[in-house]
Amino acid sequence: METSPIRLEIFRHLLTAIAEEMGVALCRASYSPNIKERRDFSCAIFDAKAEMIAQAAHIPVHLGAMPLSVRAAVDALRFERGDVVILNDPYCGGTHLPDITLISPVFRAGEAEPILFVANRAHHADVGGAFPGSLSLSTDIYQEGIRIPPVKLVAAGRQDETLLGLILRNVRTPAEREGDIAAQSAANDIGTRRCGQLLDKYGNEALRYAGALQDYAEQLVRDAIRRIPDGVYTYEDRLDDDGVTDAPVPIVAAVTVEGDSTTVDFTGSAAQVRGSVNAVYAVTVSAVAYVFRTLVPGDAPLNAGTMRPITVLAPEGTVVNAQLPAAVAAGNVEASQRIVDVVFGALASALPDTVPAASYGTMSNVTLGGTDPRTRAPFAYYETIAGGMGARPSADGLDGVHCHMTNTLNTPIEALEFSAPVRVLHYAVRRGSGGSGKWRGGDGLRRDIQVLADCEMSIMADRHRFGPYGLAGGDAGKPGRSLLLRGDAERELPSKCNLRLERGDIVSIRTPGGGGWGEPARQATTVVSGQRSVTSRHRRCCGFAQAFRPGGAVEKLERESDSLLGGQPPQAVLWFCSSFSPWRSCGKA
Repeated sequence: METSPIRLEIFRHLLTAIAEEMGVALCRASYSPNIKERRDFSCAIFDAKAEMIAQAAHIPVHLGAMPLSVRAAVDALRFERGDVVILNDPYCGGTHLPDITLISPVFRAGEAEPILFVANRAHHADVGGAFPGSLSLSTDIYQEGIRIPPVKLVAAGRQDETLLGLILRNVRTPAEREGDIAAQSAANDIGTRRCGQLLDKYGNEALRYAGALQDYAEQLVRDAIRRIPDGVYTYEDRLDDDGVTDAPVPIVAAVTVEGDSTTVDFTGSAAQVRGSVNAVYAVTVSAVAYVFRTLVPGDAPLNAGTMRPITVLAPEGTVVNAQLPAAVAAGNVEASQRIVDVVFGALASALPDTVPAASYGTMSNVTLGGTDPRTRAPFAYYETIAGGMGARPSADGLDGVHCHMTNTLNTPIEALEFSAPVRVLHYAVRRGSGGSGKWRGGDGLRRDIQVLADCEMSIMADRHRFGPYGLAGGDAGKPGRSLLLRGDAERELPSKCNLRLERGDIVSIRTPGGGGWGEPARQATTVVSGQRSVTSRHRRCCGFAQAFRPGGAVEKLERESDSLLGGQPPQAVLWFCSSFSPWRSCGKA
């Protein structure tokens, strides 16, 4: 039967709107700041074969991996009306244990088998394990929290209170977890009702166009791959370490393009490591799907058709396809980012005018937990901190944004201070951290958190040793840093660590900047009011410069507030940027 392009677009938006409405309900009904404020969740719709047909614009690492969770649930259980299945097992299509997935079936009147499934995945601030936040220096999955296989949380409309109680007994903040799980269940309830209404109104036409949407997505990806010259393109990058040893963890990709299909082979990547930076296969597939989706121009759908032209080869027992009982908590958040960098790096030689420089390359995860003196109750808090976007072949990178496999929002200071006994002392753009180039990389962020009670903190970050790469002659972004300030003492922290903090301690997180793109423009020297400044072409009036103070001493300035502590800044330096006109004053440097 002929497919109407107009009807195809209508059904695409009808299905997407259901997933978006699920997300709105989940966001508004949830308890934790991580879901309510940062929106660390994703919603999607699947067909009877557990293949995705529509999704909301949520978290790439969730959405690319979620089909394997739905597939695992369909294979393990027989769905009936009113069921809700819960799981978080990374070895059953999950990503890491904090990401809990709920799946519900959609039935048509008079039929015994589900015709659709709705699902959502949300990151819970704590699911047990050795450290609060369930994202720490673990060495096997059993240290990371409660592991839930596909099991019915709700059977035929009746919630299994024993199962829920078992889950809540194994977490530090049961009331918050119960509220977030209830919000997820409510989101699925909305999804099943809306899908039922869609089927009642359009019947088989809705299902036919759902399949047509998958075919359409496949064709768009094939068209994008066809624009890549045939060949084999390789790249290697590395994680700083696994948190247990100091050895870098290499990730290697060979992208083979033949006509309208491609194979991404990760042979040569490091064997799975003791630390938790291992990625399960679902995470690796998700990262590859994301990269190729970005090559498709326009507002294209992302569904099961996206992956049909792409084969992912990830040898078992490696850091990109870890096997039980490997620790995987940080693989979802850190290895996924590096996989994106590696695949983009491979494609950069094939598409030099399309691929951007590396973005900040880490989710800079921070977890906190302990007893809140205000309530005398346990608390657990989780967030990721944004960084600099890599420069593009025709534009600068953006400052302080979540890039690639994360698509969450900033946690407002008010929400953080309300939910945990902390004070945010500093939150600002980390000026000058983006790599120089014809187009500059975006700057990272700095977030200083003072704890107001004894507590435990885990930091899981990367790109502290190896800054995000530049392309076409652009400079690498500045690596990240983490500092602990206790009294008058200051200590540099590794990128991955567990900390026991005392009241009054300050932890300063400084995220990497993005890489630059293209050779930096020639520098020009300008004299202003008896002082001289030297800058390269810059998109804004800040960054690196050489300032000549009165007296002739040359000093390299980093436009970051901590560099000015303990020393007097030069007097009102004016900066000239060739991309701006006329002269501008940035005030004190």
